[in-house]
Amino acid sequence: MHFTQTDQNLNPDNSGISNKTPRNGCSKFAIRNSKPGCYFDPILRGSSMSVKITETILRDAHQSLLATRMRTRDMLEVVEQLDQIGYFSLEMWGGATFDSCIRYLNEDPWQRLRDIKKKMKDTQSQMLLRGQNLVGYRHYSDDVVEKFVTKSYQNGIDIFRIFDAVNDIRNMEFSIKVAKGLGAHVQGTVCYTISPVHTVEKYVELAKQLEELECDSICIKDMAGLLSPNDATHIISAMKKEISIPISLHCHCTSGMAPMSYMAACEAGVDILDTALSPLAWGTSQPPTETVVAALKGTPYDTGLDLNAFEEAVKYFKTLKEKYRGILDPISEQIDTNVLIYQIPGGMLSNLVSQLKEQNALDKYDAVLAEMPRVREELGYPPLVTPTSQIVGTQSVLNVLMGERYKVIPKEVKDYVRGLYGRPPAPISPEIIGKVIGDEEPIHCRPADLLKPEYEKRKKEAEEMGIAKSEEDILTYILYPAIAPKFLKGEMEEEALAVVSPAPAVQQEHKVPTHFKVEVDDEIYEVRIEPLGGEVSISEASPKKPSVESVRGAVSVSMQGMVLSLKVKVEDTVAEGDTIAVIEAMKMENAVHAAHSGIVREIFVSEGDTVSPGDIIMSIE
Repeated sequence: MHFTQTDQNLNPDNSGISNKTPRNGCSKFAIRNSKPGCYFDPILRGSSMSVKITETILRDAHQSLLATRMRTRDMLEVVEQLDQIGYFSLEMWGGATFDSCIRYLNEDPWQRLRDIKKKMKDTQSQMLLRGQNLVGYRHYSDDVVEKFVTKSYQNGIDIFRIFDAVNDIRNMEFSIKVAKGLGAHVQGTVCYTISPVHTVEKYVELAKQLEELECDSICIKDMAGLLSPNDATHIISAMKKEISIPISLHCHCTSGMAPMSYMAACEAGVDILDTALSPLAWGTSQPPTETVVAALKGTPYDTGLDLNAFEEAVKYFKTLKEKYRGILDPISEQIDTNVLIYQIPGGMLSNLVSQLKEQNALDKYDAVLAEMPRVREELGYPPLVTPTSQIVGTQSVLNVLMGERYKVIPKEVKDYVRGLYGRPPAPISPEIIGKVIGDEEPIHCRPADLLKPEYEKRKKEAEEMGIAKSEEDILTYILYPAIAPKFLKGEMEEEALAVVSPAPAVQQEHKVPTHFKVEVDDEIYEVRIEPLGGEVSISEASPKKPSVESVRGAVSVSMQGMVLSLKVKVEDTVAEGDTIAVIEAMKMENAVHAAHSGIVREIFVSEGDTVSPGDIIMSIE
């Protein structure tokens, strides 16, 4: 382990005043308060009642409404305006942005961070970090965590909001220690959800544990918009009695309760609120910044922000929203109180719609929503936040699409049940354990304790492939080994934005040409054709895919995705049930099993190919 102890950043007299100098000019001396292990940034030590604002429009807002598709170039146009408003922080990295950058936008996420940071002079930059998951979908070894947190800080992150999907503090400890050792502000996070095992007492206990780890502040992360005003009052009031560090509240508007919960939180003593500028607020996003600022004006919780300061940025995002209108699903903009039943977080809801569209199964939307609470209960009531939202959501989708529950089980679901994502809030149903992992015994230790150091090994792989130009490139490869090589080789293309054209005032009649010149044996003839009725459809021919009927021993796939790996080759002998390929679908790895025993006669796909439901990938006879 190559870890720098936090105390190395303190004065020799252990006075608790950090010697770290901030990068962005903000006064960021960490000052220990009366309670050992607790720190305040001076920016949070002004009026005891004043509420600070974290702006989310460059991260969570567009992740929730636009499936994380906002381009860096569009952000850079407005960063300087946002920087001058007076926010406590600007959330602009982490979460799903890393994945989307390389998967859809052909952008380097590290370069996005550097470019935005260059334009930020007065506001702290903030990222969302999934503890031991970082910004990926599995646990990474401690050496990778240390390297990633370090490079994130060096490239410009000031505040690390660190959480774990199942609120397992063991999965947060190491990233917290590394960030603290670097001198960053660490915001330990409690994921809020509703279940028989999630109580006020439990949330307070989690906050106390995070304070003991020397977090600088606490965030209550209400990713699905479930927090009622009454619960906000009880939880924050109870936390304020037990902890001394500032409390931030992050709510989504999915249920419509968030603005009321924010007011209740202010009355209970909250210190920071997450908001999004109005063009990308409401729905599955956060409450509007301007609305919250105006509502608190003249109260003891006045943010001190000038409403006029938002004008230019709001105008910009109103125009920008129209550019992205083609990927803005109306479902994501709606208030939906059914979220109190199915509990899908904002970012997951828009991604769920996108995933069902990919599978040509949007008609199954309501059925999937109904299946989710059932799957969540069976898996021990995990909070629905990345990656557990994908785990529960994807399994629910597959249960509905397959017509049989747990017929197809992604690798990530199996790993979760094994305990590789941490300790679930409630015991997993024994029946489900049997279905998912059979007689295998789940683990009970910190999952990362089972992981061998992997940075140097993956670095060597990346260098051998010729894709490692920097440490950041190596980390990108480690996080996303399936898609990173193509991106790092420069072979990816930016996903085209869907264009929404206004309907024409008068529908034009598209006529088929009737007058042609035809050359026959060097002679030119004019030919007139008189249509007698019917319609003409002209389309570009595409290669005909093999059908199940035309291929003996055909093996087909049941979902759309990318061929991640082929586990067999032509002339291999396989047994029924053997894994013959792995398909990445809905950000999960899904094994394709041989439907029968035999010999692989032909393979119709290559690794990296995109397949659709029903496509034949190989024949086994």
